[in-house]
Amino acid sequence: MIEPPVVKMPPVPIAAAAARPRRERRKPYTKPAPEPQMANTEPPVKTSAIGELTSGGAEANPRSQQEAADMIAANEKRLNALPSQILDEQKAQISKVKNFQRQAQEALSSGDAEGAKTLATKAKLLLDDLSK
Repeated sequence: MIEPPVVKMPPVPIAAAAARPRRERRKPYTKPAPEPQMANTEPPVKTSAIGELTSGGAEANPRSQQEAADMIAANEKRLNALPSQILDEQKAQISKVKNFQRQAQEALSSGDAEGAKTLATKAKLLLDDLSK
């Protein structure tokens, strides 16, 4: 008979060594070095390309506030005129409309006419979808 060749095998792993896997240490974060800035020969521009930005607060014109108030009132009138069948079927959509209306009224009360008009327009578009 032929004898099988002798093969050296690696040692059998022990379960105790596998119980505690080694964790890799994270390297601490270091900020990248700032790039050196080139000397600027032009003076800085003092005016913005889009103009002055305002918060839309007390500087809003009365006409804009009136338009927002009219839009909110028109939406309320349309919402109250909806048939009860639509009110029952589209509760989620109507809830969204009422939420936009409430937010629009709050924005108008705080003096943000543009924000109020935007929110009232969203409510109007949702109302348009309901009436289709």
